Amino acid sequence: MSEETNNIILKAEQLSIGYKTKNNESVVASHINFELEKGQLIGLVGANGIGKSTLLRTLIKVQPALSGSIVLNGEDLKSTTSLELAKQLSIVLTEPISSKNLSVYELVALGRYPYTNWIGSLTEKDIAITENALKLVNIEDLKTKRCYELSDGQLQKVMLARALAQDTDIIVLDEPTTHLDMYHKAYILKLLQKLTKDTGKTILFSSHEIDLAIQLCDTMIVMQNDKVVFDEPRHLISQGVFEALFPSDLIVFDTKTGGFRVNK
Repeated sequence: MSEETNNIILKAEQLSIGYKTKNNESVVASHINFELEKGQLIGLVGANGIGKSTLLRTLIKVQPALSGSIVLNGEDLKSTTSLELAKQLSIVLTEPISSKNLSVYELVALGRYPYTNWIGSLTEKDIAITENALKLVNIEDLKTKRCYELSDGQLQKVMLARALAQDTDIIVLDEPTTHLDMYHKAYILKLLQKLTKDTGKTILFSSHEIDLAIQLCDTMIVMQNDKVVFDEPRHLISQGVFEALFPSDLIVFDTKTGGFRVNK
């Protein structure tokens, strides 16, 4: 096996996603192909309702693919058990946490659940990994606070620390900058970029912050009405991919600045 192949954490091949009932099949997107490599930050972008959440749910095995394959660390996702998956892939969703009465430390330590015994006792190793996750996200000073005391930005960092404590090869985040102001949107995405460099983990996130993703991501998955494109941001720009994302009567992409602007 080549070094390049060893670096591939998650691979989708001729993937078709959508919804299936007894009498009908609704295809959201098809012919999806990409390879996510170790230590990369990957942004998943596209217009509202294009299917970003459907793709993420398929990749994390919440809903089945209609056809094609997803391979995680060389194994077909279909044959991966829930416990095996939890040791390889961690998730940060936009849904509110069920108990905000937990302390920050307790919530982050929940990331160790795939490794703890049936009563959930933390070993010295679990404690060390939890402490390191707090340090990586720079929230050591918050660990005794209750989650209901946190701002949206602080809570997002805590959820990220929990995913880091799970110690998986890949972290998947669904809209991690929702409800954050412009500064904290940039802060969270810059933090994700730093974490890929510091930990070697692969981080995939969906976002509407396309301008920021272009600046910070190693590669991007861009969902369009008729196709899904995967490449480095600079190549996507040169291919005119972002210019085709939205109707040009209001929003246009400036290839010189690498960002969107209102069409006056």
